[in-house]
Amino acid sequence: MAATGQGIIRLFRFAGIDVFLHWSWFVVAAYEIQARAGQYSSLLWNVLEYLALFLIVLLHEFGHSLACRQVGGGASRIVLWPLGGVAFVSPPPRPGATLWSVAAGPLVNVVLLALLTGGLMLAAALGWKESAPDGYTLLRIIWIINVGLLIFNLLPIYPLDGGQILQSLLWFVLGRARSLMVATVIGLIGVAGLFLLAVVLQSFWTGLMAAFILMSCWGGLQQARILARLDRMPRRAGFACPSCKAAPLLGAHWGCGNCRQPFDIFETQAVCPHCGARFSATRCGECGARHPISEWIVPGSAPGGPFQG
Repeated sequence: MAATGQGIIRLFRFAGIDVFLHWSWFVVAAYEIQARAGQYSSLLWNVLEYLALFLIVLLHEFGHSLACRQVGGGASRIVLWPLGGVAFVSPPPRPGATLWSVAAGPLVNVVLLALLTGGLMLAAALGWKESAPDGYTLLRIIWIINVGLLIFNLLPIYPLDGGQILQSLLWFVLGRARSLMVATVIGLIGVAGLFLLAVVLQSFWTGLMAAFILMSCWGGLQQARILARLDRMPRRAGFACPSCKAAPLLGAHWGCGNCRQPFDIFETQAVCPHCGARFSATRCGECGARHPISEWIVPGSAPGGPFQG
């Protein structure tokens, strides 16, 4: 393990994806393990139960990451913390690609549900209830944890997976900006319900989760407004990002790394008109990918003027 900034610890790297753990995870783990003491004959089983939660969340986030890569997106980091995990993914800005990247996480839980259900049935048939009660209890609680995470993640509250799945489906009909706007508004209504549930249950963790979702919903709402403005801006005909197929904006939206002056990189063929610096790759404003400007040209087109996106 290696300590990094922002209070996170690097655990390992798998399939090109770095896995980090926030230091507060250890504090909450110690508290939760002690709070559930007495459920088993030994505290070791409580530790195994919490590690199982860790593994389920980790597999869920790897589902997001690997699916995102499958559709041509980027995924290089996963961060685990007491309230769950975050996979830092950037799928291509297409509804289908985004939908698969999001849905793959809950699908991992569905697969685990089938495996755990089979394991629980086998354990019951082997008489674990009497011969190995700790093992049977652990397996049953892991099943409950997985089902609970699956149901919670599928709630249509942005930015939970259910909310993002809803946004991806609406994207096919309403477009990216409007679908995100609708999903975040529904998310805000869901947040109000979570805050009410936190008060009724007097649950600190539910309230904390609701606060986190509220901040994410607000951020999503601001992003939807920015996307709406971008959608109304004219785009250059004859060019498209090789990665996400989005046409570039028309105008001086690129900055020269040498003289810091803005310019239209497609109009000048990747040469800064202010200082003469030449750029070997052009960054896409939609997905962030970089490609030589020659790869942006749409085959059979006549690159040049604008079209309204």
